Amino acid sequence: MKRLITLIIALGLALPAIAQQTPGDKQTEAITIEGATAHLGNGEIIESSLIMFEDGKITFVGDSKMRIARKGKIIDATGKHVYPGFIAPAKTLGLVEIDAVRASKDEDEIGDFIPHVRSLIAYNAESKVVESMRPNGVLIGQIAPSGGLISGTSSIVQFDAWNWEDAAIKVDDGIHLNWPSTFKQGRWWAGEDPGYHPNKDYAEQIDAIASFLKNAQAYGKSTPKEVNPAFAAMKGIFDGSQKLYVHAVDEKQIIDAVNTLKTNGAKEIVLIGGYHAYKIPDFLKSNNVPVLVQFTHNLPVFDDDDYDLPYKLPKLLVDAGLLVGIQNSEAANFQTRNLPFYAGQAAQMGLDKEKAVQLITGNTAKILGIDDQYGTLENGKSATLFISEGDALDMAGNQLTHVFIDGRTVSLETHQTELWKRYMGKYEGK
Repeated sequence: MKRLITLIIALGLALPAIAQQTPGDKQTEAITIEGATAHLGNGEIIESSLIMFEDGKITFVGDSKMRIARKGKIIDATGKHVYPGFIAPAKTLGLVEIDAVRASKDEDEIGDFIPHVRSLIAYNAESKVVESMRPNGVLIGQIAPSGGLISGTSSIVQFDAWNWEDAAIKVDDGIHLNWPSTFKQGRWWAGEDPGYHPNKDYAEQIDAIASFLKNAQAYGKSTPKEVNPAFAAMKGIFDGSQKLYVHAVDEKQIIDAVNTLKTNGAKEIVLIGGYHAYKIPDFLKSNNVPVLVQFTHNLPVFDDDDYDLPYKLPKLLVDAGLLVGIQNSEAANFQTRNLPFYAGQAAQMGLDKEKAVQLITGNTAKILGIDDQYGTLENGKSATLFISEGDALDMAGNQLTHVFIDGRTVSLETHQTELWKRYMGKYEGK
């Protein structure tokens, strides 16, 4: 018993050191940010800006030369930059803490067709991985499940909360579908050729998806005697209240996916990944399909691709007239903090800098359906923004001094910053 009591006391003393930073208190005082270069998230920029917000909402955005009364606490941000909070779509953030520890992974469930599985209720608001997003300006994320063909339902959250209820911005915003691959890699451990081969089950898998959609649509139009949670969860896809996020890579996948889903009643489709989307922009535009394109820090997928295709892919899609955002669903969760640098890479490939900012702010907000409150610095919208010492799309300039989510002052401390301070003290001889 003495050992048990000692262990409990030790754990109690240790927990404060490893817990996430306490979420910010509700805004009670107006805040004015003056002098910063404001990147509005809609393609516009104000060189010397004046931004005011109170009660969690932006009340003024304009030029600092304007003669208007400043309110509340004034932050002199001369020489600095202010941005809307960056948005990370289609990630399992908060669902996976340590990839190698199964007990910390809640990103998928058993089954191929499980749209009724809701990612939000498994979201861990105290995740250290989630916490590490904020110092780079990534303040909002779409928490999406993975696995199977239809993985489940995503929700959109902000990254400073006590629990998933506090975190939720938009609940059950859409359903995620992993379109079957046209090619499969041989299982070398089973004695197969390790190269890529045509997926012989491809047509059968598409038929299974089409059949599920038809049955779900019929279920929604009837008065069923028995409840089918999977079919019931698909209702929003057919009435347009939810989006269908389709994860697809190559040209054939994309065309087959859009045609099959449109034929079977899906109203709003969003393409995720879209590696070959640049080959069929007219097809995507005619079907009103926006693209959350794969992250730029990657290698070409196919042998005959340009060596720099992943780097310039966002620009190719923007130049083609598509609505584009950036996601990194294929990368590890911790890499999501690099989201601004993916946009910065697109800018280095010739995309206008403010359009690059849009890829992770206004455009993504519009694609996710939260642009009425988030994604841009405009009057009446949420005061979810941050101040950076320099260009936030560049690693050297992305040094944040202030972060606000819904007007609340948010801590920039994380497990990583605590370790940095600890070991800097060691090496500085303290």
